[in-house]
Amino acid sequence: MPNDSNSSIIFADRSAAAKALIEIIPPTLFEAMNTVVVGVSEGGVYFADKISKAFNAEMDILLTEPIMAPNNSELAIAIISETEDMVMNKALIDAFEIDEDYVYNEANRKYEETVLSYVYKYRKGVTLRPLKGKHVILVDESIETGLTMTVALKSMIEMGVKSIYVAAPVLDQTVYDNLLNLCDGVFCPNRIRDYISIEYYYEKLEKLDFETLEKIIEENGITRINRLREKEKEEKIYE
Repeated sequence: MPNDSNSSIIFADRSAAAKALIEIIPPTLFEAMNTVVVGVSEGGVYFADKISKAFNAEMDILLTEPIMAPNNSELAIAIISETEDMVMNKALIDAFEIDEDYVYNEANRKYEETVLSYVYKYRKGVTLRPLKGKHVILVDESIETGLTMTVALKSMIEMGVKSIYVAAPVLDQTVYDNLLNLCDGVFCPNRIRDYISIEYYYEKLEKLDFETLEKIIEENGITRINRLREKEKEEKIYE
């Protein structure tokens, strides 16, 4: 049973957290061989890799970038994904009286300057594979505000997926309740009231370097699979 508490939940490391998460994901989700596990952050890529290998499923990544408040470079007020979908935190935008034109302009700039650079960095310029009709599990290492996961859900809906699930080793209880209204299910062994920060719940949480992420991407054939699909798309255009 998931631990619903306000106590300190400490994982020894990501490996222990991944094991706890995998144990509560039902294998039946993978029986039709039509499920794709999608990492939505650098840490999410690590967990998506572990889940996909545990259930012999395909894996991919969804790239996003936050839009920060004009007067606070550490406060995310919106987030944009590589599919050009955006989600705004209206409460913060209204509270700080931020002009929505600023948010849209920053979103366009972040997409052009940052998100597209991620596409080249992590997928050699190849776009996300088509997911229409697929069952998708969106994975992160922790969910605090839910902003990143919400834009990921929006992107999946726009892509026409058949069903969407969310998985994370730890998340905020209020966010958990909100996500249940947006997707088909949420898998989380530890739901925290009064969530503090991700570092509080991991005894050891090392930053994932690019070489580690690149290795995961290569091992799962993400670049190769998406490149083949891009080629097929181009060939259909010229037929």
